[in-house]
Amino acid sequence: MSQSTAAAISPAELEARLRLHGLPGLGPMRFQRLLQAFGGAARALSAPAAAWQSLGMPAVCADARRSAEVREGAGRALAWIDGPGRHLLMWDQPGYPALLAQLQDAPPLLFVAGDPAILEWPQLALVGSRRASKPGLDTATAFSRSLAEAGFVITSGLALGIDGAAHRAALDVGGRTVGVLGTGLENCYPQRHRDLARAMIDQGSALVSEFSLDTGPRPEHFPRRNRIISGLSLGVLVVEASVASGSLITARLAAEQGREVYAIPGSIHHPGARGCHQLIRDGAVLVESVHHILETLQGWQRLPPAVEPMASSAHPLLALLQAAPHSSEALALASGWPLPRVLSSLTELEIDGRAANENGRWFARLS
Repeated sequence: MSQSTAAAISPAELEARLRLHGLPGLGPMRFQRLLQAFGGAARALSAPAAAWQSLGMPAVCADARRSAEVREGAGRALAWIDGPGRHLLMWDQPGYPALLAQLQDAPPLLFVAGDPAILEWPQLALVGSRRASKPGLDTATAFSRSLAEAGFVITSGLALGIDGAAHRAALDVGGRTVGVLGTGLENCYPQRHRDLARAMIDQGSALVSEFSLDTGPRPEHFPRRNRIISGLSLGVLVVEASVASGSLITARLAAEQGREVYAIPGSIHHPGARGCHQLIRDGAVLVESVHHILETLQGWQRLPPAVEPMASSAHPLLALLQAAPHSSEALALASGWPLPRVLSSLTELEIDGRAANENGRWFARLS
């Protein structure tokens, strides 16, 4: 049994929770209400139907409690959890992502393939159009790489277009990335991203889903998936999206959850920019560089970055600053690094107290 299925609950209670999870029409809020009312899933399953009715549970839920289909689904989930790299996180047990647990409708059960520890690392969601333009894909790739190099886990929905570009870019620089599925983990969607999903698991990243393992793609599941993408993250960056895009749902949920919302502007003639422009009019942070994101997150206590930082004595930017003050652009020219990477590193040095910015010029701080 995975260590993530915390030892605080018994095997019988675990099986009962999986049975509850498989009931039709239950949902996160009703799941939590049953556990709180009866003190556990096993007691809830054995309670009379009248008690369920008094809690406002649909009759279909109470009627399905003892069905063979629900029992078999719980058995398949138990067998899946026993496999390597497979985990089950529960909203009231240790190991559940702290930010996600803040949601009123947090998933009671979260299936994880890969490394569940990275769900507690600082995450930034990067989302956008499934039919993204080439410039949009290039922008997503550049931002994902820079943010991953700055130590953030890149979270997205494993969809075609912007999502896939964000996941791949994080892996390309040795970073970590989380794919939140709108299907069960045994039914990867889209099929074209099966190899990407496998690469994510193999390279220390993770796939997560609140849905039963064999759940297929259903339209109503993707908005539910989006609340997990934003709920896991410190903020959501929308790269390219139409006004009808699901990415705007993710951004709206992020704002409701108290997360930062960022949007990259584009041409007024490009339909894929109109969703981002709408977000900016609604108060999203207009983003032109990674620095615009990093400067809003300086107060967060960050875990060790996914990419191992250089020793302070060997940090190229710090060595240049010790010789003379520089602007960000001058540091990029002197170091040969892309400007987004320079800005990310400067923000890290500033957070660590090793560099300071005064009137647009960077100075090394003496220890």
